[in-house]
Order: sequence, then C-alpha cells, then structure tokens
Amino acid sequence: MPADAVPAQPGTRGLAVTGLVLLLLLGVFYVYGAVSDLVSLAARNLPADHQGTFARLTGSSFSQVKTASPGIASYITVGERGYALHELTFALLFIALIAIPFRRRQRWAWWAAWLPMIANLGYTLTFGRHDHTILARSLIADIALPVLLIAHIPAFFGQNRAERHSGHSPVTA
Repeated sequence: MPADAVPAQPGTRGLAVTGLVLLLLLGVFYVYGAVSDLVSLAARNLPADHQGTFARLTGSSFSQVKTASPGIASYITVGERGYALHELTFALLFIALIAIPFRRRQRWAWWAAWLPMIANLGYTLTFGRHDHTILARSLIADIALPVLLIAHIPAFFGQNRAERHSGHSPVTA
C-alpha cells in the first residue's frame, strides 16, 4: 500500500464505489464537452455552447462573421480547436487520476482532483456569465466536483488510529 493511501473504512465500500462512479461520469461529461466542440469545429461551426457568448460579445452570429471576415473566423476556429484539445487532454487525465490513484485512496490524488475547478470556474465566468443556458449547465460541474470530493473526505482522511496501523488495503472499486 502506498505511504499516503488510506485504508478502507468498514461498511463504506458501496459509498466508495458510488462516489467513484459519479466522479468518472463527471470525467465523461468533460470528455463529451470537448468532443462535441471538436465535432462542431470539424463542421466549420462554432461550438453550440459558445455561440450565445459570441453573439452577445460581438453583436453578430458566427455565420455572419464567417461571411464578412473569413480570416478572423478562421483564427477563432483555430483558437477554439486548441481550447477543445486542451479540454480533452485534461478530461482524460482527470479520468486516469480518478480510476487509478484516487481509487487507491492516495491522498495526493484527492488534492489533485480539485484542479479541474480552475477550468470549471473559468468556463462559468468566461461563457456562463454571458449566456444563462450555459451558466445553468456549467454549474453542474461547479457544484458536483466539490460535493463529490468533500463526500470523499472520510475515505481519505477519516481514519482512527487502529485502522491507520492495521495494514488494510484500500477499497479498489
């Protein structure tokens, strides 16, 4: 057992499995968002979740900009593609983090699992504040990740002295 892994609490296996599944589903939600953006961009469209913000900030639709200024639209598309690829990369890293070290209850993985909050809140503040539909959707990740990680505090940090020295293996869901 790694030095920072925490033994399983008695009777918590079902909760641990449920929590892991929900965190993995959140990771799949992140992947879906990135892949959806890439599909839209491949069809030479701005991702649907960015269109409202684009229209609000520019005063025109992306279709109008593509017609009036194809070079600017091309640059925006390149930026959006790069953004989506970064988003996909970090989504896959989050899934790997949850599936392996987090599942093994390595404490560093619990702390590292908070890092997507930077992207989550950045997305909410960048796009959600300009588009109420996106705001509502972005709050799913903004709320779900902290709730799920806080729910895991007992599994990672709530152990008594006997369990700490018993050598029990962590839950492997």
